[in-house]
Formats: sequence, structure tokens, C-alpha cells
Amino acid sequence: MHETLQPGGETPRLSTPATIGWAILIAVTLFVCYFGHLGAIGFVGPDEPRYAWIARDMVETGDWVTPRLYGKPWFEKPPLFYWGAALSFKLFGVSEAAARLPSAICALLATLAMAWLAWRLYGAETARWLLLLLPTTVGMIGFSHAAATDMPFSGMLTIAMVCAAVVLGLTRNENSPIIPRTPWFALSLFGFFLGLAVLAKGPAAIVLCGGAVFFWALFTKRWRDAFRLLHPAALVVFCVTALPWYILCARRNPDFFRIFIIEHNFKRYLTPEFQHIQPFWFYVPVLLVAFFPWTPILLWTTCVGAMQFIRERFVSASIGFLLAWAVFCVAFFTISQSKLPGYILPTIPGMGLLLARSCIYLASRHHKSFGLFALCFGILSEVAFLILNASHLDAIERLGAFKQSAFVVLFFVGSASVFVGVVFLLSARRGARSLALAVGVAPVVASLACLAFVPSSSTFFLFSPAYIAQEIRNQRVSVNELRVSGLTRSTQFGLNFYLDSYVPEWDRDTSREVYVLTEGRGASCLQQPSEMTCKDEWLEEERLDVFALLHLVPKASVSSPTGSRQLH
Repeated sequence: MHETLQPGGETPRLSTPATIGWAILIAVTLFVCYFGHLGAIGFVGPDEPRYAWIARDMVETGDWVTPRLYGKPWFEKPPLFYWGAALSFKLFGVSEAAARLPSAICALLATLAMAWLAWRLYGAETARWLLLLLPTTVGMIGFSHAAATDMPFSGMLTIAMVCAAVVLGLTRNENSPIIPRTPWFALSLFGFFLGLAVLAKGPAAIVLCGGAVFFWALFTKRWRDAFRLLHPAALVVFCVTALPWYILCARRNPDFFRIFIIEHNFKRYLTPEFQHIQPFWFYVPVLLVAFFPWTPILLWTTCVGAMQFIRERFVSASIGFLLAWAVFCVAFFTISQSKLPGYILPTIPGMGLLLARSCIYLASRHHKSFGLFALCFGILSEVAFLILNASHLDAIERLGAFKQSAFVVLFFVGSASVFVGVVFLLSARRGARSLALAVGVAPVVASLACLAFVPSSSTFFLFSPAYIAQEIRNQRVSVNELRVSGLTRSTQFGLNFYLDSYVPEWDRDTSREVYVLTEGRGASCLQQPSEMTCKDEWLEEERLDVFALLHLVPKASVSSPTGSRQLH
């Protein structure tokens, strides 16, 4: 790879073949990490099926203002994700992949925006590192494949923060005019994307953006630049973007502001009412997992960067902006009484750029300690691979084919980390660093691409209620006669979506013939209700042995019970 230094900068200029090679690697990485296997598994968790239901309801009813869950207004989240998923349903049909497509697109847009900012601040080499490091993190991959509001919120807020960096003058260089002009376009984009972030998850967008800029201005003393974000152009575009839906929805639904603002924003943040209680250090392991397989870079950057700051007592305005962005987001939600992993997703793009920059700047000055960190992480990964592969725990064995795939990922990530560590220990040349980056990214991309070869019979793909719903259809059980009892929220909401009907809870006092879906361990309490008899069991799918589908009939309808089998 031929490289020469650009005049006046540290960014290498690549030859044409090298440029094409990097472009191909980056394009493949972005596609595989964000768009690969969007529909590989059914909806999981309680949020995905509910959000997808609301989007499908918008398509079917034509009401794009009031979100409705099971026919009733539902104001837990604003409509941006619902609009995106509903539009995707109209274009591509109702499916898991279509529901998750808006999240994937938002992840891509956020990554491209951060790459542009990296290029303007630090040059093309940092941008290349970011385009490969950020998309291959567990956090970005996972949330880009989730039919939820987290990635649309994070994506829109990230683009707004990039526009804020332009307005604050962080992207100015020696070619910029001496007398700065009003950045009308950047101000308009800032207001637009901040408005979209408010439409994605609510007023938290204003708090996160305003808090980050406030603390940046506090430490840099650049208050005049910070107040430029309150320019009338930005405010007008923000209001035109965000307020119409809020006003229209409030006029149609008098309880909207009380439910959305008071209950789902203030009470969610200030009280443990929603039962998402976690210790104050909760987000430390979340961040470590979110940046896997680049966790050693995160740890190394934190240590080396802190020591350099203590020694020099100085950080540049751009680094200060990224630090304020990342630290304020984590601190804000650490104080919250409700904590979920997705809350700090907006901090990952900013931290990703800090990591990419550290791989160029800090790693050049401390390449031996960087290499040692990577080497130790790789060795630990290999040891974990050997231990897990030799174990015979039931929880691991049940994963079947997915177990082998996960272990292969762990093995290759560990091997790549060892290689990167050795390269940085022995050499600090740019070409060696670029080769190490490509080798480090390759196993992550390859392992994600190989998910297509994991058979759908693997237990990994059975975490979704889609398979339960399919088995119920196979047995020709009427949805009108179906009830549930003792199911988790995730299973019940998923079942509602896949059966396209709200399945009510079983009423023990009912005297009509019903089928009751319950977990296997709770089946005994249903077999002898006061006026009912368990006549038969259905579901014959052996992979669903956790659940039981009981056929309950009035005692007067049967002469004697036929018995009960363990449900499969």
C-alpha cells in the first residue's frame, strides 16, 4: 500500500488501488453489520412486537397521528420509528426485516455523519478507522437490528451533534474564511435533526444536546459559539419539524401530555415506578460489552488519555466536545432511577470517534502499550474459548449450532487481537496499523456474514414467539378460543403480533371451551380448575418443550378426562 503524507497534515494519501480496496472493505462492513440478516430471528423482547404492531396498525387504519396498541391510544414513545416502520411495511410488506430497516438506516446515517466529522477534524485515516470500528461494535450491530426507538433516536441525535460541531466552529481549518459567516445550512440541519430526535424519543434529545454543549462551553469558555445554536434559523426549523405532531396529537387526545410527558418522561427518570432499577455502576459493563470486540481499545484509551491529560492539563476543543458528549450522556442516565442499556446508545458514536482518533494519535506515541493491551485481550479471549468449548453446561448445549458459531467468532476475534497486539508491539508504521485494522475487522464481518449458515432449528432462533404462533396455526386452534396464562411480557406481546390479534389472559372462572397457552411449569395449576377438565394437549413441536397448550372443556362436556401429556 503506497502512502504519502499530505502537505500540512498527518493523513496519508492512498494510491488508487489502496483507495478502491478500502472502499470495498468499508462498504462490505457497513452492509453486513447494519443490513445483514435483519429478519434472521423473530421479534424478541416486549418492545419489538409492540412497536411493530403500532406501525402495522398505522398502515391498516391510515391514522398516522395517534399510536394505537390493541386498538387503544398508546403514548409511551413519539411516532418517528412507527412512521419509518409503517412506510417500510407499505413498501416491502410486513416482516421482521421491514420493521428493523428504519433502525439500520439510522445507524448507517449516523456512522456516515461521524465519518464526515472525523474527516473534517482529523483527516481521512481517522475517518477510515471510524468507518470500520464503529459499525463492528456489538452496540451498533445489536441496536441496528432492533425494531425499537433507540437507534432512530441515537442516529438523529448524532447527526444533530455533528451539525452542532460545525456551528460551533470545530470544523474550521486553515482554508476557512478569516471572518466566519453564519452557517445557515448547518443551523437548519441542526434544528431539523434535533427535531427528528425529539420525534423519536421525546425531550431527552434537547437535554442531552444542551447538556453536552453547556459543559463544553463551560470548560472551553466559548460561550459565544455555544449560543449560536440558539439562532432563530435553528429554532424555527426545530419547531416546524417537531411541534406539529405534538400539537395535533394533544388536540386529538387530551391525556397525551399527562401520559407522555409526566408519566413516561419525568416519572420514568425521577422514580423507580417502571421497575428498571439498576446500581449506579450499571453502565460500566454495558459500555464494555457495547464496544466489544474493541473493548481493549476503550480501556487503553481511557487509561492513556487520562494520564496524558493529567500530565499536559490540556485537551483540544474538538476532543473536549466529544468528551462532553459522551460523558454527559452516561452521567445523565446514571442519575436516572430507570436504567436500560439502550439509554446510553447516543454516547457510542462520540466515543467511537474518540477511539478512532486514539488509534491514530495516541497509538503512534504509545504503540507498545497499545499492542500489549490488544495482545492480553486476545489471549484472554482464546482462554475463554477453550474453557467454554470444553464445558458441557446445559445452557450452552441448548444453543446447538449457534454455539459453534459463537465460539468460532470468539476464537477468530481473539486471534485477530493477538495479531494486532504483535503488530503494534513490533512496529509503529502506518501501513502496519492499517493492515492490523483490516485483519481485526475481518473476523467480525465474516462471522456476521456466516449467520446465514446457522440452521433455523438452532435454539438461538427460537427465542422469538414466532415459532409458538406458527405451531398454534399448524394445530388449527382458533384465535378466538385461545387464552394465555403465566407467560412473560415478551412472549405474550410477540404472540399477539404474530397471531395478529390480542390474546387475553385466561379467566379461571370461565365456563367456555378454551385453549390455554402457558409455560410448562405452570401447566399443573390449569389441569384441575373448578368446572373444567384438561381434555387434550396439542403442540407437538419438540423444540418448544418450555410451553404447554392445554385444551380445557367444561366437565359436563366429557364423561372422563383423557389425561394429560407433557407438552412438546
